[in-house]
Amino acid sequence: MKIVSTNIGDKKEILWKKKKVTTGIYKYPVNEPIFLDVEEVKGDEISDRKYHGGINQAVYAYSLKHYAYWKPLYPNLDWSLGMFGENLTVDDIDETKIHVGDTFKVGETILEATLQRSPCFKLGIRFNNMKIVKQFWNTTMCGVYFKVVQTGAVKVGDEFQQIKSKPDNPTIAALLIQRKKEKEA
Repeated sequence: MKIVSTNIGDKKEILWKKKKVTTGIYKYPVNEPIFLDVEEVKGDEISDRKYHGGINQAVYAYSLKHYAYWKPLYPNLDWSLGMFGENLTVDDIDETKIHVGDTFKVGETILEATLQRSPCFKLGIRFNNMKIVKQFWNTTMCGVYFKVVQTGAVKVGDEFQQIKSKPDNPTIAALLIQRKKEKEA
């Protein structure tokens, strides 16, 4: 696995259902390294700290390979990396093979896989179509949240070198499936 894009977002206010909503989901690629801190990516907007950021959701990574699935479903969008609100676009991150607690050396950092991304209405706003939220729930292409065990900078081209494996823990995809069942109950 290798970083193909580092992405941050600015604070953006949008009108949704006649209410102002503040979001940081509109991420865009940057050419310089980004600093992964304990609870956030420096310079990246986190508008809703109840559901984003914090120790167990400091960094969000999404697979470039997943873009090939989504692009034909939304051909009229202006596609760019960071589209899913990810800080790191990784060439091939597989949620069905990454377990909670798997740890990676990436650039100057050490990252530990913690959680799945459970989509909310802001993904629908980003895609200008609320159907994406349900479609996202019905895949295992949820991306991976990471805890930052060792802070530092990462950049395009940095490799994920696995340094700890936790195969007895659930996979990130299994967490999404479990969360979906809880939500539907």
